[in-house]
Amino acid sequence: MSASDPLLALRQAVKSKSPVTFAKNSEPCSSLAIATHIVISGHAFLKSISTRFFTGSGSSSASSHDTYSLAAIYLAWAHKNSPGAEYMKQAREAGLMTGFVSVTERKGVVDWLEGTVEDHDRLAPLASSTTPPGTPPSVYQRTLAVGGASGNSSSFVLPSSHTSGTTSPTKRRYIPDSHDAEVVKKIKLQEVELRDKNSVLRGVKANNFSSVRQAFAEKLKKLKDAGRAGAAPAAVTPVPDPKMQARKARQNYPIIMISSSPTALITMHNVKRFLQESVFEPSLEAQARARSEGNSRPEDMIPIYRKLTHIDSSGKETAVHSKYFVVDSTEALSKFGGADAWDRVVCVMTTGQAWQFRPYRWSEPKILFHHVKGVYVSWTTEPPNPKIRDWNVTELKIDQHRRHVDKSVVAHFWRILDEWTLANKPWLVKGPM
Repeated sequence: MSASDPLLALRQAVKSKSPVTFAKNSEPCSSLAIATHIVISGHAFLKSISTRFFTGSGSSSASSHDTYSLAAIYLAWAHKNSPGAEYMKQAREAGLMTGFVSVTERKGVVDWLEGTVEDHDRLAPLASSTTPPGTPPSVYQRTLAVGGASGNSSSFVLPSSHTSGTTSPTKRRYIPDSHDAEVVKKIKLQEVELRDKNSVLRGVKANNFSSVRQAFAEKLKKLKDAGRAGAAPAAVTPVPDPKMQARKARQNYPIIMISSSPTALITMHNVKRFLQESVFEPSLEAQARARSEGNSRPEDMIPIYRKLTHIDSSGKETAVHSKYFVVDSTEALSKFGGADAWDRVVCVMTTGQAWQFRPYRWSEPKILFHHVKGVYVSWTTEPPNPKIRDWNVTELKIDQHRRHVDKSVVAHFWRILDEWTLANKPWLVKGPM
């Protein structure tokens, strides 16, 4: 029987470690890709001959009867230890673009060939030499012509979907084992329900924000009453004061304070080009350039414009600008509205010298940098400054020679400033100017 059935012949050859060779039109050849036959224990079988192993799309009890070829079964055993990618490559080189044993099915096929298991759920049984009486019409026998010197043939029973009768295979009713059922119950008790981003937002009880509304009700009422009391009569149209309008406009934008020290890397001479154009220019060079253009001294309040790109849900890109003011003294800061101007200060750049903070509202560095974002500006070659270790500041390193990295340094500055402002002074976060 092993000589007539290619599967049994291959299994016996594997178990006895007999050689398996290839032939092309009765002539020996070296590879499966060019061979027409697989020679097993002296018997030549067509490599495309169907075996009794069903593919993953069917089983021995299913209506589908697609089976693996002998070449696919042999290739699965020959490359049993190859990684999945290498195995797929060998299958393609052997001409098995489809119909090869899948990576997940390969181990089961190899175990049966090597005798590790004696049965397989996708292996059709061999048919007897004669069909016993009373064979139901739902099964038929298929004869495989086996090439080679012996000229023998073998037949096995396959389920067929092309039956003329109306009967169909009856499934056995599954009866779970009582011990298995108890084990499954214990496993289910320890299951953890997975949650997604939508389910985690659904609380066990409805949230009530009435306490928040009540907390701000009195403040909102005072604001409304103040608005009514300060409203001008409808018949009188007040003439706007340009100076007051300019002051009010300044009060709508965040303020950045820098050091007035002449040794500071960022001064009123080069801060605009640094923060707005992302290019660092030494302060002395910027000062000399300004003088050549007729500007002997810089302004005490310098506006900075940031270009921001916004992409909405439809994919439309919109470029907007955000505005900041830069000052280097409390005198200039007082022009924004006195003591209230400190509420709009979002950042203080320092050189690490404590005298810079003496005229500030908070002269102690630890307290100051609790109310504003602290940034310590220095060269990349300078060692860490021990004075700022407890100041809660972020170091901003500027390279002395590589100007192409200025853009990333400035982008880092705006990123940390945006995060701090959004978390601590969100009323200063505005949309387009």
